[in-house]
Amino acid sequence: MPKNSKVVKRELDDDVTESVKDLLSNEDSGDDSFKKSSLMIDDVQEDKDIDIEEGSDTEEERPAWNSKLQYILAQVGFSVGLGNVWRFPYLCQKNGGGAYLVPYLILLVVIGIPLFFLELAVGQRIRRGSIGVWNYISPRLGGIGFASCVVCFFVALYYNVIIGWSLFYFSQSFQQPLPWDQCPLVKNKTTAFVEPECEKSSATTFYWYREALDISSSITESGGLNWRMVTCLLSAWVMVCLAMIKGIQSSGKVMYFSSLFPYVVLICFLVRALLLKGSVDGISHMFTPKLEIMLEPKVWREAATQVFFALGLGFGGVIAFSSYNKRDNNCHFDAVLVSFINFFTSVLATLVVFAVLGFKANIMNEKCVALNTDKIIGFLNSGVLSHDLIPHHMNFSSINAVDYHQMTDIFKGVKETEFSSLGLDPCDIKDELNKAVQGTGLAFIAFTEAMTHFPASPFWSVMFFLMLVNLGLGSMFGTIEGIITPLVDTFKVRKEFLTVGCCLLAFSIGLIFVQRSGNYFVAMFDDYSATLPLLIVVVLENIAVAWVYGTDKFFEDLKDMLGFSPYRFYYYMWKYVSPLVLLALLAASIIQMGMNPPTYSAWIGELAVEKTLSYPPWGLAMCVTLVAFAILPVPGVFILRYFNLIEEDSNSLSAMSYKKGRIIQENSSPEDDDTSLIEGRTPSEVPSPMPGKSIYRKPSSSPTTDIDTAPNGRYGIGYLMADMPDMPESDL
Repeated sequence: MPKNSKVVKRELDDDVTESVKDLLSNEDSGDDSFKKSSLMIDDVQEDKDIDIEEGSDTEEERPAWNSKLQYILAQVGFSVGLGNVWRFPYLCQKNGGGAYLVPYLILLVVIGIPLFFLELAVGQRIRRGSIGVWNYISPRLGGIGFASCVVCFFVALYYNVIIGWSLFYFSQSFQQPLPWDQCPLVKNKTTAFVEPECEKSSATTFYWYREALDISSSITESGGLNWRMVTCLLSAWVMVCLAMIKGIQSSGKVMYFSSLFPYVVLICFLVRALLLKGSVDGISHMFTPKLEIMLEPKVWREAATQVFFALGLGFGGVIAFSSYNKRDNNCHFDAVLVSFINFFTSVLATLVVFAVLGFKANIMNEKCVALNTDKIIGFLNSGVLSHDLIPHHMNFSSINAVDYHQMTDIFKGVKETEFSSLGLDPCDIKDELNKAVQGTGLAFIAFTEAMTHFPASPFWSVMFFLMLVNLGLGSMFGTIEGIITPLVDTFKVRKEFLTVGCCLLAFSIGLIFVQRSGNYFVAMFDDYSATLPLLIVVVLENIAVAWVYGTDKFFEDLKDMLGFSPYRFYYYMWKYVSPLVLLALLAASIIQMGMNPPTYSAWIGELAVEKTLSYPPWGLAMCVTLVAFAILPVPGVFILRYFNLIEEDSNSLSAMSYKKGRIIQENSSPEDDDTSLIEGRTPSEVPSPMPGKSIYRKPSSSPTTDIDTAPNGRYGIGYLMADMPDMPESDL
């Protein structure tokens, strides 16, 4: 507690209408920067915090979450996205089944939770978006925030296209049978035949590539705009704009539905799928551990990457959401809670996906058995196979998979050399389950095909694609907040105008994703616009806090903010383990990119197959430009600051210390007098990171005449501090 705080309290004891005991009790007793302080009345609401602009007479209220639940739902909605549904199950299947959960959980604890806690803490402490936060910690590292904004914008461009695709499928689900249930017929004057492209692939594959995307054969063939997808993309951006136009005041209310509805759908899907034949086969296949795969470095690299992206680290959305919190919010609890909600959501989605895929595999296996049984009957009728080889108990009208495998085993034993010439398929359900699919292939092809076999399939299709829309919107809200909040905090523009302008610009640029070759650009942006830049951003975030600002100093700030000191575990994670793991992951990603030249998967309509193609020269240049443009702000700002090409503004954000109440920036005064601290002062840019409780007193005479009065005529009471010229540049 400052030395003169008790004296000030005694002097004002008869005048205040509310006790300032609570206000003073949270003061940091160990901060030497606050040697001289006095109280100033501030007429603000109890749950609001005030931003004071430097050189401005106006006060702007910083929005705050209506409740802790709303904030948690916002963070959960941002971190739980489409990747939990269509990326995590694929990685789990590919990398050892249930054994994959072990490296994932280890890396979640080692890098996931500590870095998530770090972003929550700096956002809540400094109460700014990503640009203001990193500019505060070190002006030379201010480019980290701008890089986060650029990456958020790139991701928002193509992520909303996926929401548009989901809206299209959602709109097409209100019909029985579903339009992707069967291959369409092509009619001419005399006959009707099945569409050849569909016959060579499948009904759902044909519908996705030809009906929905109307895709071209390569990225070089634009093919013009797909106007149905243009409409869906416009609808998606309108939804995002309306939800975000008032910031968290509008998007926070939407979170109650967009964050909770996917869990309702996932649980309903799981219950329904478990009642279907073959679902248990899918789940048991999923969680059968392959322990030997755990020793491969690739498994750990992919697990680390998934942890990294699943929590939304580096985007700035986590920092933006936490900046609207009260200063004494327990962000450590929030970090652990949201991280494990994210993990259990991934496991739940994996159960649902493989229960449904197990059902689908069972259907496909039955078709395989029926088709090959017809072949066997033909061989028996033609004399290629003898009837003596068929067990007497078998009835060809109802052959199951067990009977079929028994017959093929007999054929292999008797006609070992001739068996391969029979052309009989193994019809093993495990082979069907091992066909790993992810991303759009899982959502728009494999899952849609499975739902066509569901009873009341239109209902489940509507629920599934509405869930995808909500998962996408939850992540989009955090992504857009990662753009809007830093820009509003930095450039002081109207949030409504900036939101509308950002959405219009993104929609205009996003038209490249809804031309016939648009799917290839989505894959390009997904592969190159975020992965490497985000890794670099988070490495620099970790280094900025742990080594530039100082882990010891950051721990003191956390103790002051939370009321307790975090576990020492975080000290070693932030300072040593997490930076090393992130640098190793960054190096592995760069090596992988160098060893695998950029390619994309193209749909060849004439052959009805996917083919891997290399990017043309301009495509390679575009890939490099995406990475370079996202990283460019980091060295750019550093160079400008290092050579003093832009002023570091040492008397503003980077030179202030945060305390409870408003902070008024002061000039150093040689007088050791309390009165001198409140004469003719200019408000600073820095907001209070603490909730602003208001206390009032009646106007009374004062020896000073130049006092900053509140709008209602009362004198504002808060802690004032002289500007300390020797204060460290980034002292929280």
